[in-house]
Amino acid sequence: MASIERQASGERVLVTGGAGYIGAHACKALAAAGYVPVVYDNLSRGRARAVKWGPLEEGDIQDGPRLADVLRRHAPVAVMHFAALTYVAESVEDPGLYYRNNVTGALALLDAMRAEGVARLVFSSSCATYGIPEKTPIAEDAPQNPISPYGQTKLIIELALRDYAPAYGLAAAALRYFNAAGADPDGEIGEDHDPETHLIPLVLEAAKKGGAITVNGDDYPTPDGACVRDYIHVTDLAEAHVLALRALERGGGFRALNLGVGHGVSVMEIIEAARRRTGRPIEVRVGPRRPGDPPVLTADPGRAAAELGWRPQLSDVDTLIDTAWRWLQAREGA
Repeated sequence: MASIERQASGERVLVTGGAGYIGAHACKALAAAGYVPVVYDNLSRGRARAVKWGPLEEGDIQDGPRLADVLRRHAPVAVMHFAALTYVAESVEDPGLYYRNNVTGALALLDAMRAEGVARLVFSSSCATYGIPEKTPIAEDAPQNPISPYGQTKLIIELALRDYAPAYGLAAAALRYFNAAGADPDGEIGEDHDPETHLIPLVLEAAKKGGAITVNGDDYPTPDGACVRDYIHVTDLAEAHVLALRALERGGGFRALNLGVGHGVSVMEIIEAARRRTGRPIEVRVGPRRPGDPPVLTADPGRAAAELGWRPQLSDVDTLIDTAWRWLQAREGA
């Protein structure tokens, strides 16, 4: 991971969705780099207790006048935009909710930024824009064919940013995450979703409480029959956001970058790592495959390394599990 020199100026950055999982970790990274993160969040899914490194402004991402007022008063040098809904299954069940929040909300933000003269944006995108890949690892120029409304909403905003950049002088970076995981190594923040759908916290909950974990399919063409995914530590993701912000300070236009480690870990390997770390048995039940789940989903992170100098340092499976387990124990008690 490239070292990030600390800013002396205390410049402000608006962080929409900064009370959420990845947004809160980005706020900590911004503060460590000398910025003041200003969190904008309606707290419908974020947690006020996760806002620790700057002020909290409550508001909805679709509220253009409220956004403009916050931008005017805080005068940030840039925006990091995390305020999106992210559950794939929910997006299939209620696509209107996702289009309103993720698309209409992002466009309201862009309009407010234009009105207040804020011209740099780091956008939280997703590997869901690729859909089922033709080959892996996935490079940024791979076809983008999302198979869920969630992925579609992320792609729509990427397309908007491509058009806004030359038309309005916007400098924007779309960071396409693969599987965010882990927790702050210092134990200050971590994964706190309700409901929780991510594999690692579900596995650790099963270890803690003695329940079972369901593996969706064990007959994929992979070494152990389980799906393989590219897991990236949330602290590594947060550092990439600060590096992307610094890159935008050096030049404009639009760029899209994958954030992953370049290799995968299977569901069964995650479970085995959790057994090692916790010293507890974890019962496994095999369920049916989920529709649309590709056997392997991994990133080609070469562009982020070349353009940002970004190299993940905490994304090995044992560190992912260890930080998440320590966070769970601290939050709920051992």
